[in-house]
Amino acid sequence: MKNSKKLAIDFDGTIVDDGYPGIGKTKTFAFETLKKLQSEGYRLILWTYRHGKTLEEAVEFCKKNGVEFYAVNSSFEGEIFDHENASRKIDADLFIDDRNLGGFPGWGEIYNIINERIEFRVDGKEVLAYSKIKKDKKKGLFW
Repeated sequence: MKNSKKLAIDFDGTIVDDGYPGIGKTKTFAFETLKKLQSEGYRLILWTYRHGKTLEEAVEFCKKNGVEFYAVNSSFEGEIFDHENASRKIDADLFIDDRNLGGFPGWGEIYNIINERIEFRVDGKEVLAYSKIKKDKKKGLFW
């Protein structure tokens, strides 16, 4: 069964280097990873500060690189926000952004995090993935 999770993905600093209002250089493996995730059934949402002409340019740039989004700045295509009665927060299972806690790890790591369902914890000033944390060996039957 294909995955149907929704991933909300930022543009500037995440898909491309930050060059707002222009379009920066494509991040290494960005489009390869996004296309792979789409082929696995993930629904990709472009979730960005951009609007108007700069948003159209970002959407077209992604399209030229082989990625068309399930939705853009909304939870689903055609969604209309009622700004007086609803939050702008969208419905997504994961948010991928260069301003995440711990920064942007790169698209290879992002793919592994999603597929291995890696979780994180903060240890002092470091953000550690559970899969990278050394686990103490059990000494007895129950501990």
